[in-house]
Amino acid sequence: MARAEPDRRARGDAVETAALAYLEARGLRLLARNASARGGELDLVMQDGAALMFVEVRYRGSDAFGGGAASVDAGKRRRLVRAAQAYLLGHPRHADAPCRFDVVAASGDPAAPAFDWLRDAFRVDDC
Repeated sequence: MARAEPDRRARGDAVETAALAYLEARGLRLLARNASARGGELDLVMQDGAALMFVEVRYRGSDAFGGGAASVDAGKRRRLVRAAQAYLLGHPRHADAPCRFDVVAASGDPAAPAFDWLRDAFRVDDC
């Protein structure tokens, strides 16, 4: 069982890299990747025009338990909001930018995943 965690981490990194390429191909610009902040980690922080996006990338091999998007539950949303607030405190040049939380749900073959990009997946008020 010791190999399961490194394999899972490598798969997650590969899917996150593919999701980044997917978003960049749609005109978004990467500001930070795996930004650790008090309360959590932000997979991707990207800029979409004037808007700042905090992107959670979730991979599921199957939808048996609701898929990637369904795994971003209320607790995860709260952690993402706290991490985003900490990120903004550390990057005051973005403090006045409109912000949103997106989820990129990946599924299928981790070497060539299919993506479902949920723009504005949740709001701070939802948490």
